Amino acid sequence: MKTLNRREWSKLTLTGVAGLMIPKAFAFHKPGSVTIGLQSYSLRDRPLDEALAAMVSLGIKSCELWGGHVEPQAAQWQRNSTPEQNKQKKALLEEWRANLKMDEIHAIRDKFKAAGIRIQAYTASIKDSISEHDLEQQFQIAQALGTDSITTSATVSVMKRVDVYAKKYKIQVGMHNHAHVEQPNEFATPDSFARGMQGLSEYIKINLDIGHFTAANFDAVAFMKEHHKQIICIHVKDRKKDQGDNLPLGQGDTPIGPVLHLIRDNGWPIPANIEYEYKGADTVEELRKCIAYCQNLVKA
Repeated sequence: MKTLNRREWSKLTLTGVAGLMIPKAFAFHKPGSVTIGLQSYSLRDRPLDEALAAMVSLGIKSCELWGGHVEPQAAQWQRNSTPEQNKQKKALLEEWRANLKMDEIHAIRDKFKAAGIRIQAYTASIKDSISEHDLEQQFQIAQALGTDSITTSATVSVMKRVDVYAKKYKIQVGMHNHAHVEQPNEFATPDSFARGMQGLSEYIKINLDIGHFTAANFDAVAFMKEHHKQIICIHVKDRKKDQGDNLPLGQGDTPIGPVLHLIRDNGWPIPANIEYEYKGADTVEELRKCIAYCQNLVKA
């Protein structure tokens, strides 16, 4: 697809046909700017309706919707859960998936629409053990939410199965990385991304977490320069190199400013979704600081 320059973009927008000729990411993106969005996992301390209210109060207009805000809250994994509790949570989630009606998902979509927040992507849980029913259901949920993108902390080995449904539903899938460089089947290194996409369709792409990438001692700026066409969104967090801690934005080694400037200056339609993981006093107030920090960098 041809890359539009700013003059061509303006001409298409004025004639009212830009949204018909370009993907959703382009239609939402304003050239010369950066979409500062939110990974709703940042608000994992509250249920969906409260998380949505928090996003409205923060002025968020673009959200990467975490699966935990779609699935039953009682089924969510919690630290220090007992084996019996985990068994009960798994059974509850299996029951929910077996009986899910897409009207429930449409209701979530409508809540976001009423709030003026675009669901940029749906974050699905996809591992090697996932059944074919549950794997296809993740795409059906994304479709019902009205998004053309899924992000997932999957494995390299499951991506061939994922690609079957990505092509069927015409939904792109961004592989999300952590910093587990010692696990070759996890996404953590440039090589793991390459192996995850090798031989698969154009729907298999990347959700680059620039914080984890830095903690794994890789260069997010260089990677984005080379692979920006495969990146559907980034996660913004700040970590130290050498598997360092999550820190407030600006206190780690992650090149947040240079990355945001790359997106802005090149007009790349890559949303920058804040993923809050460091320990702060109040989630919403910390997110307010994160948003302001990123906005100020974009203006610089």
